Amino acid sequence: MAFGFGPPDHVSCVVQGWAAILMGIMSGSIPWFTMMVLHKRIWLLKQVDDTYAVFHTHAVAGSLGGLLAGLFAEPKLCRLFYGETSSWERNVGIFYGLHNSNTKAGLRQMGIQFLGIVFVVVLNIVTTSIVCFVVSYVVPLRLSEDELQTGDDAIHGEEAYALWGEGEVYEF
Repeated sequence: MAFGFGPPDHVSCVVQGWAAILMGIMSGSIPWFTMMVLHKRIWLLKQVDDTYAVFHTHAVAGSLGGLLAGLFAEPKLCRLFYGETSSWERNVGIFYGLHNSNTKAGLRQMGIQFLGIVFVVVLNIVTTSIVCFVVSYVVPLRLSEDELQTGDDAIHGEEAYALWGEGEVYEF
């Protein structure tokens, strides 16, 4: 399982150069599209206060890297990476599996990639929940309703989304 911030960085050992370039283009444009377009249109994403676009930068790009590795993994490079000599045909991307009439191996690798993504998501949910539970005993995780109504300017000394430095606020 290989994925992270920039998919080509972490999977370059199992994909050809052309695939890494294509993955780089996709890993820059798809998370941007989800952040700038889908985040404003999908109700569930609107409910999340993701000021720094952490979801799009890490979850979308990371999952994309994992899935694209499952698509483009090249059999010979997988053999070198995994160090297998006898059963290296098991580790192929789905495109190479289709090309070599080894669809089962391509689907197997895609399943491994998907399970890896699910594992990371579950691990993050459990770990973050434990950390938030512990921190909630030290400090409150949410401001009171009165503090929320007061606003960012009174509490933090700055206005949220004032991008141009003159108090002009970006409207969503």
